[in-house]
This record gives sequence, structure tokens and C-alpha cells, in this order.
Amino acid sequence: MPEKIIPITDLRELRLPSMPVPSAPEAPTGLLNDALGRPLHDLRISVTDRCNFRCVYCMPKEVFDKDYAYLPHGDLLSFEEITRVARLFVAHGVEKLRLTGGEPLLRKNLEGLVGMLRALSTPSGRPLDITLTTNGSLLARKAQALKDAGLDRVTVSLDALDDTVFRRMNDVDFAVADVLHGLDAAHAAGLGPIKVNMVVKRGTNEDQILPMARHFKGSPFILRFIEYMDVGASNGWNMDEVIPSAEVARRIGLELPLAPVAANYSGETAARWRY
Repeated sequence: MPEKIIPITDLRELRLPSMPVPSAPEAPTGLLNDALGRPLHDLRISVTDRCNFRCVYCMPKEVFDKDYAYLPHGDLLSFEEITRVARLFVAHGVEKLRLTGGEPLLRKNLEGLVGMLRALSTPSGRPLDITLTTNGSLLARKAQALKDAGLDRVTVSLDALDDTVFRRMNDVDFAVADVLHGLDAAHAAGLGPIKVNMVVKRGTNEDQILPMARHFKGSPFILRFIEYMDVGASNGWNMDEVIPSAEVARRIGLELPLAPVAANYSGETAARWRY
């Protein structure tokens, strides 16, 4: 029987030519709308899937242990790719870019990306609103460089003022004082208005609702209470551990009278209060 020879190419030897990043959007302009017909103005960009906290409601150690397989660095979008994506979305009506993670400050030279995004503007020439969501662990040392690069403001996660409760929440023995130091550094750098997010989980940190409200009353920071949410199969979410926002408001209102505040924009999901 004659032999049949099948040529095999080693794909590892193939090298695709590098593609230049366009200097301007290649898509036509025009607003993007969601399923309800609302224009999309915000774009969240995750710059890394890694985090140095193991918060029990987000990345618990039981799932994200030392053997967890994170994305290889080469699979992450480069700064040039992120800027290209942002440019295309801006051409379609996006006005705010929010950098997230994981913990975004773990991404090396993040201020370099901020500077690249700062060079973008809306089709009418207005500057973009560039924000960052962080756990605050590296904020004290990064705040000024981020501001100098063009970052507008930050949102910082802080789930308790009591050190024991906070360490139990982040599960890496990180102290409250270090996050507060990061908040002060961000304020001094001019990264404002600064929002502070507290995720409330029944049986874990609900006793911190009032201490947080007292601490931030009259401060330059905007305190926000976040309901414990289901993020898939990773955090063992249980409805019994959810404290509804109405209960949070009731607890605060018993000591600190609340007055409703109008929404910042049509379709805003958060209920806003002054106290």
C-alpha cells in the first residue's frame, strides 16, 4: 500500500505580522443604547484579574487559593489595546472610564495607562471622566502619581472600621489604618470626590454600619452601602446574608436623621441620602 504523506506545519513557527493601533476610531460614531433604550455613557475596564485581598464576598480563599490559575500576563489587554477599545467606545457616546480589577493598582505602571486614556476626548472635545475602584492597599503610595497622570477620582472599598472585623472581611490581615491613610493621600492629591464603598453582609459586619456612618459624617468622602451580591459560584452567596438597603437606611436613621437627595441622573440605581 503506497504511503500517504500529510504535511504538518508547526504553528509555533508562524509569526503573525503586528497590527498597528489606529490613531482614530475606525467605526462610525453614534450612541450605543442598552436593552431599555438608555444611552451607554460608562465603560468599566478590568486591567487585571489579580487581587491582594481575599474578601469573603468576592474572592474567598477557598476558591482563590495558591493554586488558582490566573490569566497569564500575555493574555491581558495591553495598554495600547485598552486605549484603542476606549477610543472606539468614546466615539459611540461613552464619557466615563472606570478602571477596575481585581485590584487595578497591582497592574504595573497603571499611571502610564491613565496618561494614555487622558489624551482621549469626546467627539465634541470634552475631557473624559477617568475613575479608579481600589481596595486602597496601595493607594497611599500611588495617589499623587495617578493624579499627575490625569486620574480624576477614586472609589475605595472599606467594609469596617473595627480592625478585627475588617481583617476578617479581607482575610489577609490588612489593617484599617492603611486604607484610611490611602483615603487621606487621595484627598490630598485632589482625587475627588472620593467614594467609600462598604459591602454589608449579615452576620459578618452589619454592626459596622453606624460606626462607618458616624466616622464619615461631615467628611469630604461620600459613603455608600452596597448590598451583598451574588457574583456566581465563587462566594457561596445566600439570601439570608443580605441586608436590604431599606434596613441599612432604617438603622442609620434611628440615630442620624436622613433626608432623601435627588438622583444625579436619570436611571441612577442608588438611593441617595443626606445626614
